[in-house]
Amino acid sequence: MSADAAGLGRASRLLRAGGVCAFPTETVYGLGASAFSPTAIAEIYRLKNRPTWNPLIVHAVDVDMARGLARVWPEAAAVLADRFWPGPLSLVVDRADHVPDAVSAGTGTVALRVPAHPVARELLAECALPLAAPSANRSESVSPTCAEHVVRTLPDVPLVVDGGPCRWGIESTVVDVTCTPPRLLRPGALPLRMLRDVIGVIDCPQAAAVVGAARSPGMGRRHYAPRARVVLVDDFGAFGLDGLPKPCGILTHDVPDAALTGSAAHVEVLPDDPAGYGADLYAALHRLDDSGMDTVAVLAPPKGEEWMAIRDRLDRASAGPGLTA
Repeated sequence: MSADAAGLGRASRLLRAGGVCAFPTETVYGLGASAFSPTAIAEIYRLKNRPTWNPLIVHAVDVDMARGLARVWPEAAAVLADRFWPGPLSLVVDRADHVPDAVSAGTGTVALRVPAHPVARELLAECALPLAAPSANRSESVSPTCAEHVVRTLPDVPLVVDGGPCRWGIESTVVDVTCTPPRLLRPGALPLRMLRDVIGVIDCPQAAAVVGAARSPGMGRRHYAPRARVVLVDDFGAFGLDGLPKPCGILTHDVPDAALTGSAAHVEVLPDDPAGYGADLYAALHRLDDSGMDTVAVLAPPKGEEWMAIRDRLDRASAGPGLTA
C-alpha cells in the first residue's frame, strides 16, 4: 500500500478498529497495533510467533503522548527525549496503570519511542493512538528494512504501508531510565557515545540471554538470524571456506581475497564504517538468503564501542543452530 493520504487513511482505520499493519520507521519496518488493545497485541505475537516473555516497544507521535504512558517520567527520560526524539532511541520507564500488561510481557515497565520517519509520524498522527510495534518479521529472523521484506516474510499481515527503505537499517538503542545510572539494554542505531555526551555515565552490563520476562526486545540468545547458518570468522585468510556447508556466501566489510571470493557462491561487501554497515546489514542478509545460501561466513567487525550494535546483531544471528569459528 502506498504511503499516500489514501494508504495512510486505510491503515489508520484498520488500527483504530483493532487490526494490525506494517509501517516503516527510520530503523526497520514495524508491525503495529494499538497499544491499548490486548486483542490486537495478541495478534502481533501470533503473526510473529513471538515468545510471550519478549516485550514490545510502543511508538508515540510526540513526547506528551509518550509521557502519558509512563507512571513517572524521570529526569533522565526528559533530557534524552529532548535531545534524541524523534529518533532511534527507546526509553524504558515505569508503565502507567492503563497500559496493558501484554505490551510489556507482564513487567512493570514499558519501552517508548518517538520515531523520526515521516510516514510513521503521519500514521501516528492520523490514528491518534500509541502503536505497539516490534519489527515486522518472524521471531528470531532478520528484520525487514523495506516493504518487500515484510510481504515475503509475513504474508498474512493484512496491510503493509510502503515508505521505501529504512535509513538506519538496525533497531533503536534501548536505555532503561528507571535506574541510576541509566542502563543500556540493547545497543542500536544511536551510538553510546552520543548518549554519554548528553547524560553522562551509562551502565553497560554484559549482554546475555534472558530467562523469563525481559525489559527490552532483542535480548534473546538467537535473534536477527537469516535462514542460512551464520559463521563469524576473525580472519578469512586463516579460516577459508573449505569446511563449511555449501553453497556458502561471504559477508564482509573488507575487500576479500580473489581466491576466497572465487570459492564463495555469493559475496556481499558492506561499508567499513558502522553507520554504513548497519544501514545495509539486514538487506544484505536478505539477499544472501534469497540467493539460496546454506551458510554465510561473516568477517567479524572491529571490537570498538562504535561497532557494539553490529557485533550484538551478528553474535545473536550466529547463535543457536548457527556455527561459530
